[in-house]
Amino acid sequence: MLPSFFKKLGPISINQIKSKIDCRVVNLTGEETYDNFASVNSINSNSLTFLYDNESIKNKLLNKVSLVCTKNKIKELSSNQKIIIVENVQKSVAILSNIFYRDLNDNEKINLKKPSIGKNCEIGNNVVIENGVIIGNNVKINHGTVIKHNCIIGDRTEIGSNTTISNSIFGEDIYIGSNTSIGQKGFGFHINKNNNLNIFHTGRVLLQSKVSIGSGCTIDRGSFSDTIIGNNTYLDNLCHVAHNVEIGKNCAFAAMTGIAGSARVGNNVLTGGQAGIAGHIKIGNNVRIAAKSGVFNSIDDGEQVMGNPAINQYKFIKNYKKIYGKK
Repeated sequence: MLPSFFKKLGPISINQIKSKIDCRVVNLTGEETYDNFASVNSINSNSLTFLYDNESIKNKLLNKVSLVCTKNKIKELSSNQKIIIVENVQKSVAILSNIFYRDLNDNEKINLKKPSIGKNCEIGNNVVIENGVIIGNNVKINHGTVIKHNCIIGDRTEIGSNTTISNSIFGEDIYIGSNTSIGQKGFGFHINKNNNLNIFHTGRVLLQSKVSIGSGCTIDRGSFSDTIIGNNTYLDNLCHVAHNVEIGKNCAFAAMTGIAGSARVGNNVLTGGQAGIAGHIKIGNNVRIAAKSGVFNSIDDGEQVMGNPAINQYKFIKNYKKIYGKK
């Protein structure tokens, strides 16, 4: 059974929901309750979910759950869809996420099992390992690092000094540099004049085996899905991976690469330093992205791009020579 990093507050009734957000309902009796609030890709039969106006409808289970959306989305839905109509989906998501979930409090953390530490581990000075943590064999944790409740650290992992790890599950043979932060909440919120509303992030960070993360990196946990980094993928120092990002295997990202939320990156992808990848786009397999490129659109398999905005590498060079000559 996988560990839980937060407290589920469900079941939540439709009346509780109506008391928290301004909405009207369609095909709901008033007796409905929901065990969880999840993205449309993670729903089960007793979920409440949501769709933004620009999202496509792909999940066949959608008709079996209740959906938060605006009136603009109704025309795409079946006539028997259970709907909670709102003016602003993101604002509603922020409010609802915080009535379905919360962080564990101190008393709940105390009642978790004591940390389990495997054989032949090296634990430095001033290391904090909270309850519920499972650490494999031959793990090295350097001075000043904090591993928060319920994290799992695989065999032969090495973690540098002054690193903080939360809401994370690691495979084997992983390297984490110093001063790195993994698993904190992502940059997901609703802008609300003088009182922004934070979205409660229920996702995790999943690092598969042989991942290497440099010093000074930040990897956010997912909001309603997990942030995932595939086998044998390497991040240089000072990289940032935002919430819900999925990265394939055998990738390498040079220093100061940033990948925005919900981007999907394939296998064998390479980026130069200071490359930026926009959110909610897809980067194919075997893609090469030159240093300081700004990638705003999805890229097909095998492409090589450069520039800002990034375009085909050979087209960029041709245009550059046309403007600046052959210098």
